[in-house]
Amino acid sequence: MLGLRDREGPMNQFTLLRTRRFAPFFATQALGAFNDNAFRYATLLLVAFQMGLSTQQVNLYSNLGLALFILPFFLFSASAGQLAEKFEKTRLIRYVKLFEIGAMALAAVGFYTHGVALLLAVLFLMGLHSTVFGPIKYAILPQALRQDELIGGNGMVEMGTSLAILTGQIAGGAAIMQHPRGELYASLLVLAVALGGWLASRAIPPAPATAPELRFDPNPWRQTVQALRFVRKRSTVFHAVLGISWFWFFGGIFTAQLPNYTKLHLGGDESVSILVLTLFSVGIGIGSLLCEKLSGRRVEIGLVPFGSIGLTAFGVDLFFARPDAPPASGLDWLAFLAAPGNPRVALDLALIGLFAGFYIVPLFALVQARTDKSELSRVIAGNNVLNALFIVVAALFGLGMLSLGVTIPRLFLIVALMNAAVAFYIYALTPEFLMRFLTWIIVNTLYRIRSDGLERIPEEGPALLVCNHVSYMDALIIMGSVRRPVRFVMYYKIFDVPLLRFIFRTARAIPIAGGKEDPQLLARAFAEVDAALAAGELVCVFPEGGLTRDGEIAPFRPGVEKMLARRPVPVVPLALRGLWGSIFSRRDSALRRMRLPRRFWSRIALAAGMPLPPTSSAAQMESSVRALRGAWA
Repeated sequence: MLGLRDREGPMNQFTLLRTRRFAPFFATQALGAFNDNAFRYATLLLVAFQMGLSTQQVNLYSNLGLALFILPFFLFSASAGQLAEKFEKTRLIRYVKLFEIGAMALAAVGFYTHGVALLLAVLFLMGLHSTVFGPIKYAILPQALRQDELIGGNGMVEMGTSLAILTGQIAGGAAIMQHPRGELYASLLVLAVALGGWLASRAIPPAPATAPELRFDPNPWRQTVQALRFVRKRSTVFHAVLGISWFWFFGGIFTAQLPNYTKLHLGGDESVSILVLTLFSVGIGIGSLLCEKLSGRRVEIGLVPFGSIGLTAFGVDLFFARPDAPPASGLDWLAFLAAPGNPRVALDLALIGLFAGFYIVPLFALVQARTDKSELSRVIAGNNVLNALFIVVAALFGLGMLSLGVTIPRLFLIVALMNAAVAFYIYALTPEFLMRFLTWIIVNTLYRIRSDGLERIPEEGPALLVCNHVSYMDALIIMGSVRRPVRFVMYYKIFDVPLLRFIFRTARAIPIAGGKEDPQLLARAFAEVDAALAAGELVCVFPEGGLTRDGEIAPFRPGVEKMLARRPVPVVPLALRGLWGSIFSRRDSALRRMRLPRRFWSRIALAAGMPLPPTSSAAQMESSVRALRGAWA
């Protein structure tokens, strides 16, 4: 079964390529993306350069081809989502790959006969192929991968897709331009790749249906509305989908203008056009792969604001790097890179791609992690509908701005600034993105964290986390390390610390006070803890009741027993190691010496122990935390 874990130890995104549960699927989707672009680019060059058509005819067929490729996403995405939920996914993938072989056979006839109508029909069929494959592609990953592999797996898929798009365009263009047998070479290429994709799909393990009882509704309009309702069901998922769709708008504007941008503003020939596309695609690939490292193998949505900042910053810098006409024209890629100012342009393009990877991978992983498995394919289908809409709007927006006399560099500048506005809007609607970004920045700036045993924290359902309390940063460290959202019970004066107040409020921390200090707040805190556990959430408490003053663990107070008596749930002991002596512990205050620069960027660890029963006493919990922490205070 696809959902079973391999028996190896902890894995990273590259070792996934050695597993049957990921490698055949990765090859299948990459070959599909390659073939889509090889065929489309070969068709574009055939129509543009080898059929003797007028400029008006070429423009008509080019735009009509794009419309026909996008049209199936509007018509059939919802139906594709239903199929992916109702039936076993691997069998569907194999049928889709057989369909691709048939479409490429028609493409070969179209290449040979120069049949524009047939080639346009195949573009529609390949759009249908991508429409059906899309919901399966992203819904199968949570079945194939563990939660801690989800960000790395998505990174690999995005990297593979971006490089497949690039190499597909290069290979398709090179094949069709080989006179006098270009049509033959292009036909053999797309047929061979389609056959390779089908053979790779034969090795994908079974992926059971997630909603086999689903009644298929053939009405595309009704199902499209239903898919969009699934998207809107959870606000965080909905705003993540909006972020993904905005990415397609942003990327669509940039990639559509790159050929003319290369010619008119960079002074480059065809080789520079390929270089520019390569820089953009490789940047996305590297950014996608780095997500696993930067996120600590968690679904870290704090990377999304980081990515959007980079997209705006380097999009703006691209305008200032070359706002006007180039000093020379007809440059090949070597001459382009050697010309003054052009390395800055090349770096901007690569960094736009890099930060695009930081932006898009966590969003896809978030959608997969926060959506019920029985609804995920339909959510992806709704996402695809919105993506297609944003792509069409991007094309119309680009054409409209250029028709008004806006230059391509100024168009890039406008879209980069629009990206900042859209980011602020989404993060205002869902503050969790900004909260996770601030947490990620603060924690990773101050500490080097190693985690141990965090897989013992249940992926679903309620649990009470109990941890030693060493520094003012403890909650942020746990928040940034545990994959699931955590509700923290914390002293109300820490809850109200400036700057951190936003993070704690967004994370829905629960302020508490002593019984003598504020009995009403204490009672309200216990009620909120009970409600959170009843709702299946994780709650974390620091049972010592305050920060350690000497680095040792103080006795756990009995309040934690009262929480469990009211709502019996599993208890997971946590231990923070190495924080005593860091800049936000009380060690330096007690010794009356400066906190900085002592132990800046400290090496610390967070360890989780085996779950304890709800009947455990405070003393038993304390003993487990002491054993976990060991001698490393």
